[in-house]
Amino acid sequence: MTTLAPNAATDVVPLSRAMREGSMSEHQAAEGSTYMSELLDGKLVAAGYADLLLRLRRVYGALEETLRAHAGDPIVAAVHDPALDRVAAIDADLAHWAPGVDPESIDSPAVTAYVERIKAAGAWGGLLLAHHYTRYLGDLSGGQAIGRVLQRTFGLADGEGVAFYTFEAIEKPKVYKDTYRANLDSIELTPEETARVVAEVKDVFALNQGVFDELGRNIEAYRVA
Repeated sequence: MTTLAPNAATDVVPLSRAMREGSMSEHQAAEGSTYMSELLDGKLVAAGYADLLLRLRRVYGALEETLRAHAGDPIVAAVHDPALDRVAAIDADLAHWAPGVDPESIDSPAVTAYVERIKAAGAWGGLLLAHHYTRYLGDLSGGQAIGRVLQRTFGLADGEGVAFYTFEAIEKPKVYKDTYRANLDSIELTPEETARVVAEVKDVFALNQGVFDELGRNIEAYRVA
């Protein structure tokens, strides 16, 4: 378990730091999965990425619907921003990678568990915050590398099939991420509530790893011959 050092001036760990450091091992485990490693190495065929995108469509559909339903919650409102919404972008990409395939037709126990957890997170804004942080801050960070790998591996024209990684309304991702973290740190939570948020972030990364592990079980079919 990661031990968080408090801010020397306040003896309070900023929420953004607590979320990052408290979930570091789960984050690294998800990133280091066989599926993600081979995707980032450019070793998978198009169907290997299409199957991930189909799963993400269900995840983001549930997340964005739940966020909209709880947008009035002060905790959710601190970070909720329609400029981050990914569903329309994923739909545009699916027209390239898996035309005509209904994401709801995909048999994925890992995604079903993930979606159920997102819906349950509507019980408290801090839980939804954990899901928001894990997905969107990741998209603005490491997600950009995935977009570049896809363009290079499949020789995609500029923007083709990678709308998911393009945030047209966000001119400077680094500035946006800095503001996002500042907004997190402005949320007033008790130490117990902070711990609950961090625990949810850890579980969200585990849910993501579950999706990658599910895809990894089909890795032989996804590998470039």
